[in-house]
Amino acid sequence: MTEAYERYRPGYPVELFDLVAEYAGRPVRTALEIGAGTGKATRLFAGRGVAVTATEPDPAMLAELRRHAPTGVRTVRAAFEELPPDGPYDLVYAAAALHWTRPAGRWERVAELLRPGGVFACFGGPVQPADPEVAEAVRAARAPFLASDDVPSPDGTPPERELQWPGTELQRSEYFDEVQQALVSRRLTLAPEDYLGHLSTVSAYLMLPQDAREEAFRRILAVLPERVALDADITVHLARRR
Repeated sequence: MTEAYERYRPGYPVELFDLVAEYAGRPVRTALEIGAGTGKATRLFAGRGVAVTATEPDPAMLAELRRHAPTGVRTVRAAFEELPPDGPYDLVYAAAALHWTRPAGRWERVAELLRPGGVFACFGGPVQPADPEVAEAVRAARAPFLASDDVPSPDGTPPERELQWPGTELQRSEYFDEVQQALVSRRLTLAPEDYLGHLSTVSAYLMLPQDAREEAFRRILAVLPERVALDADITVHLARRR
């Protein structure tokens, strides 16, 4: 699974860093990453001169991160809730990982890790076929096994609502203000096998029994074109520590 994450999960574009830096309005010198995985986002921020402390509870993921991380990245094996007191940091961020953290005390813990005026950033988003006909064919192929492969909103915010989670929680938090939601456009084109490789890292498929997962992938592969154009826009939530 670790190798699949590294191979098939897309990296993050420099436009994402620029968006966070512009919001910060001052130099971002230090950052703590929540649930860094194999370090796709770590590489973006460290590559722009930020001193990143990358935290990850899974030892295999952490070992893969260490193989790819730029010199100077500090790694810590720990879940977010188990992190020792540290910082304060200019930035705390999570790349497609925040939904794995426990809700109780989440924002107080983030605030403790940030200096006053520091920035919290959360970003991620689904990777879906751009062609509506292909998207419908994929939906029909997986339907016997999965009604949807989306990650449901942790706080129940409906998908049609303009402000999505975690922006909804950040707005209600006593620790943060200046909450913003933005979109970074990203388009990918993959071979069918690589698209299936990406799906193999999506939690909805990982939760299926192995035989059901393999059959779902076989049916999806049968309806894919020779090259799969994908919408992979990144939704970004930003907030400032009071």
